[in-house]
Amino acid sequence: MAEVARLAGVSTATVSHVLNGTRPVRDHTRRQVLAAMDRVGYAPNAAARSLATARTRTLGLALSAISNPYLGELLHAVEAESAAAGYTLLLADPHDDPGYEATAVARLRSRVDGLLLAPSADSARTLEALSAQQVPTVLVDRLLGGTHDEVGTENVEPVAGLVAHLAGAGHSRIGFVAGHAGLATTVERLEGYRIGLRRAGLEYARVIEGHSEAEPARRAVSALLAEPDRPAALITGNNAMTIGAVQAAHDAGLRIPADVALAAFDDFPWADAFSPRLTVVAQPFAEIGREAVRMLLRRMEEPGAEPRSVRLKTRFVHRASCGCGGARHRNGVPDSVPPPPPTN
Repeated sequence: MAEVARLAGVSTATVSHVLNGTRPVRDHTRRQVLAAMDRVGYAPNAAARSLATARTRTLGLALSAISNPYLGELLHAVEAESAAAGYTLLLADPHDDPGYEATAVARLRSRVDGLLLAPSADSARTLEALSAQQVPTVLVDRLLGGTHDEVGTENVEPVAGLVAHLAGAGHSRIGFVAGHAGLATTVERLEGYRIGLRRAGLEYARVIEGHSEAEPARRAVSALLAEPDRPAALITGNNAMTIGAVQAAHDAGLRIPADVALAAFDDFPWADAFSPRLTVVAQPFAEIGREAVRMLLRRMEEPGAEPRSVRLKTRFVHRASCGCGGARHRNGVPDSVPPPPPTN
């Protein structure tokens, strides 16, 4: 700092004000300081600054399955919103394992000013530790309706709407591929499925566990489609399981939607490129990410404020996989096409 001050012709206090924003500095002086910093290759010592200010200017994001297609958009929005507020982002993947989640979050919490967390099926230990340490926390995607700020989407009514849509197309045997047992999103989407069946007056109810991943979903759907009373339509609980369900139908030599209709929760970049194109409930992932960061920054500034729960609206995207009229075709060709040969 002394060398920067000498080159810029200012005091070290002025250099400090430029770095920390602790006092207004004239634009001309600020440019001189920044130019001097570039000249000597000076970068502030974040660790030393955190000792002096008790702030790391870092936020944490603990989110399982970071490779999930939808999480890229969410992660990008969180990082961009954090950077705009002057924060760096640290990531951890708890793997939807409550024990490992507690460890991963413990590693993060001493290094960040606030934490965004997509809770596992049993996050009681993790949340208790965060509360005890008074770490500002916002729950993302999976809402618990408890003592923490949280932001996610509606789950129950959108899935009930998918059931109604398929029932309206004449399907009476509608199955559901559920995610990890105990996750808040799994519980709510399963509730929506059952509500939808009751409203439609349908007695057929078949739930299989896809464990929120493509390969387990492929195996479970393959077994289901081999049953004598297999469903004529399927709803999948997330995009990874949708990929597994599509592969299972192809492996069985079944056409979508001619032999089995499909509707899914979660849109993703490839959904409009599949044959057939996928009918989905789309979540506003970028908006979730931005709102989560804003909520966390507010919590950091107002630690005593009442917790807030925000539910953002989903969007129904009607394509062809549901087999209903009105879905789009590609270049005038119907989206329902024979599947590729089964794979070994």
